[in-house]
Amino acid sequence: MNSFILRIFAATVIAIALVSTPAAAQKKYDHGATDTEIKIGSITPYTGVFSEYGAVGRAEAAYFQMINDRGGINGRKINFVSVDDGSQVNKSVELAHKLVEQDGVLLIFSSFGSESNIAIRKYMNDKKVQLFIQTSSAAFDDPAHFPWTMGFFATYRTEGLAYANYILQNKPGAKIAVLYANSDAGKEYLAGVHDGLGRMASTMIVKEVSYDNTDATLASQIVALKSSGADVFINLAWGKFATQAIRTTYDVGWHPLQFIPNASLSIAAFLDPAGLEKAAGIITNARSKAWLHPQARSDPAVREFLDWMSKYNPQASLRDQLNVAGYERAQALVEVLKKCGDDLTRANVMKQAASLNLEIGMLRPGIRITTSPTDYQPIKQLYLIKFNGKNWVPLGQVIGIQD
Repeated sequence: MNSFILRIFAATVIAIALVSTPAAAQKKYDHGATDTEIKIGSITPYTGVFSEYGAVGRAEAAYFQMINDRGGINGRKINFVSVDDGSQVNKSVELAHKLVEQDGVLLIFSSFGSESNIAIRKYMNDKKVQLFIQTSSAAFDDPAHFPWTMGFFATYRTEGLAYANYILQNKPGAKIAVLYANSDAGKEYLAGVHDGLGRMASTMIVKEVSYDNTDATLASQIVALKSSGADVFINLAWGKFATQAIRTTYDVGWHPLQFIPNASLSIAAFLDPAGLEKAAGIITNARSKAWLHPQARSDPAVREFLDWMSKYNPQASLRDQLNVAGYERAQALVEVLKKCGDDLTRANVMKQAASLNLEIGMLRPGIRITTSPTDYQPIKQLYLIKFNGKNWVPLGQVIGIQD
């Protein structure tokens, strides 16, 4: 009898070992991940010509702090190493190497700018992973050639198509002037406008002028565009350059129907410095819900965002859309890392990022994050909004334009 009991006991121990051992063996880590930590790198312009976009990095850090206070992701705290490239491409390259080789991050997340991300893309595809980067260039939806690099928002071309479609429907006799950055990203935006106007582009566009990030002023460009006789101004400038263009356009007595990029819609960062009365009537596009109107608080997701701002990002302006952008991007990364479970390898991070069908609270209904192994453009929709001199108000329904 005792022998029989011993045999049963031994069999039970072996069975438990067989069940428990695979669970322990399922934990897989690359550099930057452990039982207690996930180290994430990011390159952000906290100083320099694009310093306003540093608000995105601060918002991401604040979101990760909230996650850590709640126990982290599957018990692991996020160690967010966000570094300043001073708005310089060559500095971005140097910092990417440091983050990977010295700081030992699992991945680089939300790195800023088309030129900077292109400059580090080959290196990051050798080292893996470059995820949810801060640029809307379609160049980063290329999994066939760069399987370790993924963008986030709808592309510049999609924005350009949306503006062109609006003009054709609402102002078909328009004379259009365009200001764009002398860069690959700026030219991509311009191409979207041309594609959207189609055969009408050659007659409707009466003037196109570019600017460089080293330009001290845009006065000469604005005067040239005004002199064209245009009554529509597609102002494809980013950041401080958008502010300059809005202010100068008004100051020289030119009052066309004006469009600006999504990247320049922040009231606090870009419209306030231009002068709100000078920005009245401008059209842009958005993906997020409104949050400044009192009635917006009836939405639980908006209340959650506002409570987070109050507790974790109180020094930031509620009127700065860049905080929402950082909140959304960080939330998306957290969802990817949750899906990874205990397999925190770079291969699994990208596998999970490339199989998303995700709803994020601050995105407007109808706009989802969707990806596949052949689709690295997570957000593909937008909707148009118009500035009334105080706030942005919706102009229509969600638009889904495939590139």
